[in-house]
Amino acid sequence: MSDAALSIRSPLQGLALPAGPRFALSEAPPAARFILRGGEGARVACGIAFGAEPPSRLGPAGEGVRRAALWLGPDEWLMIADGADAAPLGEMLESVLDGTAHSLVDVSHRQIGLIASGPAAARVLNAGCPLDLDPRAFPVGMATRTLYDKAEIVLWRRGESAFHVEVWRSFAPHVAASLIEAARGAAEW
Repeated sequence: MSDAALSIRSPLQGLALPAGPRFALSEAPPAARFILRGGEGARVACGIAFGAEPPSRLGPAGEGVRRAALWLGPDEWLMIADGADAAPLGEMLESVLDGTAHSLVDVSHRQIGLIASGPAAARVLNAGCPLDLDPRAFPVGMATRTLYDKAEIVLWRRGESAFHVEVWRSFAPHVAASLIEAARGAAEW
């Protein structure tokens, strides 16, 4: 069997992603992703070592250089490290958390990121997401776990008209196709 057969392929392969002036959808660059569960000690220790402090409550993501920590629940965070190799990063985090009650799970191959941008991005996302995406209700930096259509996503507002969507690889084609369909109507808004 050739190495090419074993390479990771995008679940969006074959989809024509929109790249218009009102709405664009693209796949985020590769990243290492971890789910951290633990108490205050784990949150603080991991934040210092990771380079992005996990937030202590729902609200803006903790951000560092090419790193982000998104609050998912009272003791749960999604840690994203753009372009990082998950294995050494995971080992480093585990060594820092040694002796602290925690769970650190590498989910790098479980999910992908999508970038939705443009003046119609919030309206396109609202076609399948029940959150109020008005900037007063969902400001820049805000991140939360929610639904898009029937799929669980993590939605993070990166700019006034830019969103990062984390979705499981198996649901990514459905979410992307639904966003593409919603974007077709965006020109009418």
